[in-house]
Amino acid sequence: MKLATLKRGGRDGTLVVVSRDLGRCRTVGDVAGTLQQAIDDWDTAAPALQRAFETLDRGADDGVAGRQTMPFDPAACHSPLPRAYQWADGSAYVNHVELVRRARGSEMPPSFWTDPLMYQGGSDSFVGPRDPIRAISVDWGIDLEAEVAVVTGDVAMGASPERCAGAIRLLMLVNDVSLRNLIPAELAKGFGFFQSKPASAFSPVAATPDELGDAWRDGKVHRPLVVHVNGELFGRPDAGTDMVFDFPRLLAHAAATRDLEAGSIIGSGTVSNKQGGLHGSSIRNGGVGYCCVAEVRMYETIENGKPQTPYLQFGDTVRIEMLDAANRSIFGAIEQRVERHSA
Repeated sequence: MKLATLKRGGRDGTLVVVSRDLGRCRTVGDVAGTLQQAIDDWDTAAPALQRAFETLDRGADDGVAGRQTMPFDPAACHSPLPRAYQWADGSAYVNHVELVRRARGSEMPPSFWTDPLMYQGGSDSFVGPRDPIRAISVDWGIDLEAEVAVVTGDVAMGASPERCAGAIRLLMLVNDVSLRNLIPAELAKGFGFFQSKPASAFSPVAATPDELGDAWRDGKVHRPLVVHVNGELFGRPDAGTDMVFDFPRLLAHAAATRDLEAGSIIGSGTVSNKQGGLHGSSIRNGGVGYCCVAEVRMYETIENGKPQTPYLQFGDTVRIEMLDAANRSIFGAIEQRVERHSA
């Protein structure tokens, strides 16, 4: 089934089921008013939501009093969870990490291939899939990071990857915006990201793993993640390729020393494919392209000694989407414009 949250009914929004073609949605307040409520009571709520989804998808009226059916408008959506108890982002695509370090002349520790990197992001508020990326200055180095994320049920401390696999409730896409020029000074303090990681945006729709069919296997999503910048194709790397740590492994890492509460979000990190020769990496040169500007700049630094592509500027647009084998949008698109914020 597919679920979304409309921007109405308070800061946590209103939960709706969404038809498979993303054309219609229906309120389900008699089951759960918000997505967090549904996840908290998943064993009871999920079967009822599944029935509502199937009825909507058939175009039928389920006859439940108080439910409202309407066209689905991604612009009217929050992120599926407008705020969450936990947002932790991994770096499952080690190629991305290797490029970053190589560009600045650093060797990558061998442990990076066996022990996931992960940071704890701000989860008190996310922005909607059509809300702007706001920044006070482009000197901050504004960058997109297109990723896949999962929403979990309760995960006990020390849970194995096998147990964690059973706790994955939903899948969605994320734009984990980074302010690249603020990162070095923050990391130099030895205390992690904060100012350099503003609010993330998630796809309009969150889907249960079965909605992806055989594209969901081995704890990975095996579909290209399609990124456009200013209307031009920027990247389409496959999310299942070169993912060194699958989602169950990432969940187990996050839960190694603490419980994860239902409604926790775990991200994959920037999707990145290892692409043979450097000249074949961009779309223009026949490669699969990128999911962030930083990778373009890394390749340019490695090849030419300095980056040439600028980070995002005010007025630039970003679109992130994943299509199924029939070329239909699975989660809807994240579409954001970079805008100046007045302090």
